[in-house]
Amino acid sequence: MRPLVRAVRTGLLEHRDPVRALGMQAYMKSSMPYLGLYTVQVRAVCRRAFAAHPLFGFHEWQDTVRELWDGATFREERYCAIELTGDRRYRVHQTPAAIPLYEELIVTGAWWDYVDPIATQRIGGMLRDGAHRRRLTPLMRAWSTDPHLWKRRTAIICQVGGKDATDLDLLYACLEPNLADRDFFIRKAIGWALRDYSRTDQDEVARYVAEHHDRLSGLSRREALKHVH
Repeated sequence: MRPLVRAVRTGLLEHRDPVRALGMQAYMKSSMPYLGLYTVQVRAVCRRAFAAHPLFGFHEWQDTVRELWDGATFREERYCAIELTGDRRYRVHQTPAAIPLYEELIVTGAWWDYVDPIATQRIGGMLRDGAHRRRLTPLMRAWSTDPHLWKRRTAIICQVGGKDATDLDLLYACLEPNLADRDFFIRKAIGWALRDYSRTDQDEVARYVAEHHDRLSGLSRREALKHVH
């Protein structure tokens, strides 16, 4: 076991709360149990472990993320794996070379608490980087029609937080093949992506919703227009 992984697991166990853990597992409908830590506790464990055990090079970073993820017996261990993907020390690794790792986490995680930070922060962060946009734009278009639900959700929400840097052509291209999807998580994602962009351009979101009113689900429309006045 890698020293960083051992430090994370030991640190998490020190804060376990079995009573809270049961409630968290039920709320998240998780087959994997929780230890019962609050997010602030998980992040504190990560800060100490990551600082004490630096990693060297892309492959060691990637392999450590995978060890935390694949060997997890509690959900918080996977939260730590996601924290490691975004740790500032390894910002240099946020390139398209990391996409296979992120795709693996998305497909095997297959739930919103895992997928959303990877989509909006990791992949989204690379999309906002001009050096990587050309590589990732066609990939997100391809993911928007992928059979895997959570890859489609990733494509839809990957620009959340992008503000003026949002590529509207990409956003609408990722929404289009999913407008008729009846899955809750897809409909919610469509609404979230549009609602987020409405903070930048309310008129454009109002125009889009009006134009596609009959194709958007009620849930997507309500979410999209929450901040449109």
